[in-house]
Amino acid sequence: MSTDRLVIAIDGPSGSGKSSTARGVAKALGLAYLDTGAMYRAATCAYLDAGVDPSDVDGVIRATTGADIRVSTDPDRQEVVVNGVDVTTRIREPEISAKVSAVSTVAECRANLVARQRAIIDAAPAGIVAEGRDITTVVAPDADVRLLLTADPQARMARRKAELGDKVDAAALADQVLRRDSDDSLLVNFTTAADGVTHLDGTFLTLQQVIDAVLGLISDARG
Repeated sequence: MSTDRLVIAIDGPSGSGKSSTARGVAKALGLAYLDTGAMYRAATCAYLDAGVDPSDVDGVIRATTGADIRVSTDPDRQEVVVNGVDVTTRIREPEISAKVSAVSTVAECRANLVARQRAIIDAAPAGIVAEGRDITTVVAPDADVRLLLTADPQARMARRKAELGDKVDAAALADQVLRRDSDDSLLVNFTTAADGVTHLDGTFLTLQQVIDAVLGLISDARG
């Protein structure tokens, strides 16, 4: 493990707590933070704003790969800008969640975003904590520490409901958490830990307990 830079990769399904965990770890270690899911949501804004229907695969590819997508890597402040427009709040709206699979299930879109994500990771001077669905296997397979964070479906839906409140009903919640996982699993395996990836089930753990567990893994890896 490098003593100069530290790259932590965290995978997991929707609602597993990977975003909160990654931010907490980044803050504790003074590292940058990358929410790759926010980039997929940003790309969704790009194709919708271009007037492209989700079923128009070629149109989605053109609109998303040509978009100017900027995401902050400050764990204390998220900012997402698409083609000069701040979409930080919008990317969390149910409409975006419902239509993001038009980006995440298209190989060309994923390849474009993976290249952008790798560039962000490489540009972080001290290192970064990156989280998403294919970080440990595709985006950063050589990360210093790789972790798959999971939780049972009931716990994941309860966490997402706590985040969104009255913005979603039960059907929309299940769509966001379960249907999206099913769609994305067509291209990415984020439910089974690959070789060298540590699996952590956070179903019955508090957020701080999960963060502490990850910090312990990092400490062990550092020797």
